[in-house]
Amino acid sequence: MIGMASFDRVVNSFWHPDSEYLRLPPLTDDLVADAEAQLGVTLPLDLIRLLRIQNGGVVAEAWDACPAEANFYADDHVPFEHLCGIGPAGQAKTTTLLDTPYLVQEWDLPSPIVLLGGEGHYWVALDYRDCGPAGDPPVVWIDNEMDHELLLAPDFRRFIERLTPSEGFPE
Repeated sequence: MIGMASFDRVVNSFWHPDSEYLRLPPLTDDLVADAEAQLGVTLPLDLIRLLRIQNGGVVAEAWDACPAEANFYADDHVPFEHLCGIGPAGQAKTTTLLDTPYLVQEWDLPSPIVLLGGEGHYWVALDYRDCGPAGDPPVVWIDNEMDHELLLAPDFRRFIERLTPSEGFPE
């Protein structure tokens, strides 16, 4: 089994140092409040902490996968190559957390969720269905093509602590 890293260790090296892709302007309190109002949920404090360091972008290779049950992607993990930031929906060349309502409708995804990252046919998301809008949501993998979901972690912090390099998994 792959060991878990501490949240602080991951946070300090989470973002890919050489990539500007998907990066949004710095996060402000107003952006957070606006996002929570538009999404109708309270976002996890640890997510906000991570987005205050960098507001979205490519995840460092040391943290680009999460161990998981067998799925269409792999027998033992799912990818987590980027984390959406908080910014206006519909921005060119990037997906933000505020694109969630559109993408939920477009891809016929369950609701209420907040999409953290994905590629259309699969998503990593905060799942508010059982905990309610003010709860501490688990993180799930949604495979839209196969109509399959996996629980990745009981909350955002533990999801981040479970991340590991994809290169550590067999091909």
